[in-house]
Amino acid sequence: MPIFLEPRDAIDDLKGFQSVLIVSCPICPPMCVSIQQKKAFLVPLKHGVKTPAFEDYIASIRDALATYKVRTDAFTMRLPVPMMCLWTGRQRARLLKRAREFEAVLVLGCDSATYTAVDALRDTQCKVFQGMQVKSITNATMKYRSPATVTLDWHPLPSRPKIGKFNEPSEETHTPV
Repeated sequence: MPIFLEPRDAIDDLKGFQSVLIVSCPICPPMCVSIQQKKAFLVPLKHGVKTPAFEDYIASIRDALATYKVRTDAFTMRLPVPMMCLWTGRQRARLLKRAREFEAVLVLGCDSATYTAVDALRDTQCKVFQGMQVKSITNATMKYRSPATVTLDWHPLPSRPKIGKFNEPSEETHTPV
């Protein structure tokens, strides 16, 4: 069940730190950024399992923090459990080991992903910031284009779905800003 997330500007929160680790969930955030920017979700022959629009978004955060002389790096867990909010103890230990080199962590994911980071880093001095805001649950149709490109067509969901009446159109839909 994908969560529709919108980026929030966290640069002001982070510009006073010397080092920031950007931690991302590889499912909902890349999907949402690619939908919002109307760009491909996956182009595996060029980028593997990374989403180009999301990688560009992470690069823009790193560039903005670099203007304040903040050292940054990015960290994500792609396999075997891709969603950050469902990380195992071993995966949390990897995050803990990596984050010890940083003063702050910026989480690109839902509230649950942020809680995962807070829990994993509870015995450190690392400050955790949420870099995306949950807007709604979302739905999209994957489309395959040649050559090996996956795009997503977003389907606005009713702001108040009718229980048990899934085949009837709703009068209200949620549209991202």
